[in-house]
Amino acid sequence: MVSKDGLLSLVPQLAAKRVLVIGDIFLDEYITGQATRLSREAPIPVLEFAGRRYLSGGAANPANNIVALGGMAYQVGVIGDDEAGQTLLARLREAGIGTEGVVTDPSRPTTTKTRIVAQGSLRFPQQLARIDHLARRPVAGEVEQAIVGRLEALVPQVDAVLVSDYRTGVASEAVVAAALKSARQHGKLATVDSQGNLHKFAGFDLVKCNQREAEAVLGRTLASEDDFREAQGQLLAELGVQAILITRGADGMSLLGLGQPYAPIPAANVSEVFDVTGAGDTVIAVATLALAAGLDLLSAARLANYAAGLVVRKLGNATATPEELAWAIENW
Repeated sequence: MVSKDGLLSLVPQLAAKRVLVIGDIFLDEYITGQATRLSREAPIPVLEFAGRRYLSGGAANPANNIVALGGMAYQVGVIGDDEAGQTLLARLREAGIGTEGVVTDPSRPTTTKTRIVAQGSLRFPQQLARIDHLARRPVAGEVEQAIVGRLEALVPQVDAVLVSDYRTGVASEAVVAAALKSARQHGKLATVDSQGNLHKFAGFDLVKCNQREAEAVLGRTLASEDDFREAQGQLLAELGVQAILITRGADGMSLLGLGQPYAPIPAANVSEVFDVTGAGDTVIAVATLALAAGLDLLSAARLANYAAGLVVRKLGNATATPEELAWAIENW
């Protein structure tokens, strides 16, 4: 296993890699208010409006993480013909993410997740509620064809293809098949962050999911290391992939790959967890960058683990910089 100093020396290698990120992109809206009193109408706090901000989320979050680490990201996804879609495009461009792969579908809204956040005497603001405006139906017809056409045009320009499936329609069977076929034709790394149907992603190089998702697919609970070892061996064989990475919350993650023995990786940070939103996006982004840079599977997973430990200390969809990642490796 690579030493701490060895891992530190790998961080700069994440920069300058180009990744095509395909998946469901969201506009994350945060409405913040100061908690002043309880309502007389219901047992809820009354917030006095303090501000509103917009971030790009969903499959845009891996892209944000890639850019934050010095890589280049190109986005393929769908927006609606609405104001939220234009705001989302603006946020992507402000972050330096290529948007030529984003398709407009006038028949659906831009997926928007509105979070109500309370400020008060606590150290951190607290989320009180979330309202989602979305359509879950799979893309089809001309929209699906446009997505396939754009990803096929972009794949030759990148080092890796990353599919981020948030299950709101973009990662259709045809889109996933086209992404894998194009990646194979051009000799590109293909990775995926799945939130459900793992078997849809058979043949990819790396498949990442969380413990709950793996349990749902396998139909059994995973508790011991033997459980995870057996489960990942089964998935590796059934999916015909190069590696399976399962994130396990406070228990870290576990890795198994062809030529890579089963490896449990303890969480880098378990004492300063504030918001786990987007941590999985950070894991797949860092692992993809690392593998695209030619790093071995275990080093890629360890770097991803440190990066995840950083972003859970921040509110909302967050990213880690090379400097922060180096600090985490040095201090954790």
